[in-house]
Amino acid sequence: MEPKAEITEIVLPNDANILGNILGGKVMHLIDIACAIAAFRHCRKPVVTASIDFLDFKHPIKVGELIIIKASLNRAFNTSMEIGARVLSENLYTGELKHTSSAYLTFVALDENKEKPVPVGEYVPQTGNDIRRWKQAEVRRSHRLSGHKKVSGIK
Repeated sequence: MEPKAEITEIVLPNDANILGNILGGKVMHLIDIACAIAAFRHCRKPVVTASIDFLDFKHPIKVGELIIIKASLNRAFNTSMEIGARVLSENLYTGELKHTSSAYLTFVALDENKEKPVPVGEYVPQTGNDIRRWKQAEVRRSHRLSGHKKVSGIK
């Protein structure tokens, strides 16, 4: 099984704000689940979310539309993995798809006691797109790590 996942749900009124748009927290919840599945499929171990680089909202998703989250492994490091998420909306009447959000999440694999990080195993990208995402993940990781040092004061 490839280290990917896809979740599709219809946006219902209880998922929405007073404007009839899906709540940002609901989008984040679905992204986290889809990305965790992709991470688990790669390493076959329990995983936890370590960070989310950013999450932007380009377009609202309305009640009655579908939300589609596509998650895939970008790169495996030692005990962590970067998973990319792409969120789409689909108008059920017209079939129109819109790219509404993107995010990059880092997951850490845990041992059988769910306490200590463990190696996740190698990932070898296969396609040109996989190789591009694999290379970009290293750049983002470098920024993440240098940013953590700046914020925490670690040198």
